[in-house]
Formats: sequence, C-alpha cells, structure tokens
Amino acid sequence: MIEVLRQQYKNEMAAEDKVNRVREFLQMIALKALYEKDYFGKVAFTGGTALRVLYGLRRFSEDLDFSLISKNGYDFKQLNEEIMREFKLNGLKADSKPKAEKTVHSMTIKFPGLLNELGLSAFKEQNLSIKFEVDTNPPKGGKLENTVVNKAFILNITHFDLPSLLATKLHACFFRKYTKGRDFYDLLWHAGKGVKPNLPLLNNAIEQTQGRSPGITKDNLKKFLIDKIEKVDFEAAKKDVERFLEDKSELKLFKKEIFEAAVSGVC
Repeated sequence: MIEVLRQQYKNEMAAEDKVNRVREFLQMIALKALYEKDYFGKVAFTGGTALRVLYGLRRFSEDLDFSLISKNGYDFKQLNEEIMREFKLNGLKADSKPKAEKTVHSMTIKFPGLLNELGLSAFKEQNLSIKFEVDTNPPKGGKLENTVVNKAFILNITHFDLPSLLATKLHACFFRKYTKGRDFYDLLWHAGKGVKPNLPLLNNAIEQTQGRSPGITKDNLKKFLIDKIEKVDFEAAKKDVERFLEDKSELKLFKKEIFEAAVSGVC
C-alpha cells in the first residue's frame, strides 16, 4: 500500500500537494468501506469532498461530511469499526476515537508515522488525519441522487443533489462561527456551474441554527446574499483555502466584487 500511496503524487509536486493527494486516496478507502457495507442509503455524502469526488472540484479537503437519511441499521461505532477494518486490510495503521454523544457524530482518523514512511515528513510523530462527520439531525428538504464514481475504486454513492449541496454551502458560508475560505471557493464553483440553491433546505438550515427562518425566496435571495458578502473577511478566507487549491492563482478570485457578481448568477 505504501507504493500505491506514492503513486498518487509526483516528485516535482509541492509537499502540501503530495500530502493532499495521499489524504484523498485514504478518503477513497473510507468511502469504499461505506459502500461495501451498505452505509449509502443510511447516510448521504455532502460537503466539499463530495463536490470533489463526484464533480471534480479543483480543491482538496480534509473532511468527509454526511447527513443521516435513515436510522434503520445505522450504528456510528460499527461504521467506525468497518472503516478501520478496511484500512487494516490495506496494511495501514490507523487510530480513531468515535464520538457519538452529540447530534453530529464524529471521528478523527489518524495515520501515525505514515508521512514519515512516505518520506513526506522528517518526524515520525507527525500525523496525517481525516475528519469524518455525520449530522444525525440534518435540516429537512435535501434532495438525493446516486452517482457511480470511478476514482481509485468504482462506487455507487448516495449524495445530495447540486442545489441541495449549494444550500448547505451557503449556510456554511454565512452562518459558520468563523470564516472558512473553502466554503467560499465552493460557492464560486457552484456559481460557475449555474446552480440554483434549494431554498426550502436553505431556510430550514438557517432556522435550525439561528432559531428562525429568514424567509428567503427567489425575489429576495440576491439581496440576502449581497448583504452577507459585505461582511466577509476575504483575506482570512484566502489564508484558509490556499493550501487546498490545485491552482494557487485562483486566490485572485477572492475579491468582494467577484463574489457579488457570482451570487447574482445563482439568483
């Protein structure tokens, strides 16, 4: 498996790109475990990693995000065991501590010594990790699709459709407690594809976290988004997203006027 991981990158790549590509292959192994153990149908793939795996988004991601769609047969600790078993079968040492006490079930999977073994770090104690989260009480209104993916493995993945993914991304952009540039990069990607947001899901997501629905409609969506963009710190956003970009020149896009024009296209 070490040789397979080395094949994911080229020697001339920057160090952070090599790490990103190794992490991405590990993410695909985790997705393979979910597919083989029939967890798609219980959970739906969401977030930026879903955009990359399913649609070719040009940025890397640390997280695997899911929404629970059926409680029937869902057991987060068992899910964790299945994923860890898959890594072990592939000859990889991995550690995780599943946390299922809160609404969002989470685990951080660490691969101790892997970066050192690959020659990507001089320090044996430096960890490579993947964060895995399942929202067990997602807002209502998400629409599901199934897509066959051929990326490292052939998998059939249940996921939110693009309008629903955009709705959750808009919620993350403007209601997260801190500025996450990866969210805003994904917003630009959606805008470039001409995707319109799933408004019922967006309203439900905002109501769930803010206590009341903003009543967003097609008529007031543009004003809502422009008002929110006015308050964004795009310098902080650039710092967050830079290490995940395949093409660093795309940082030039992080300007208020570009985002204002972009959101006008999703309205």
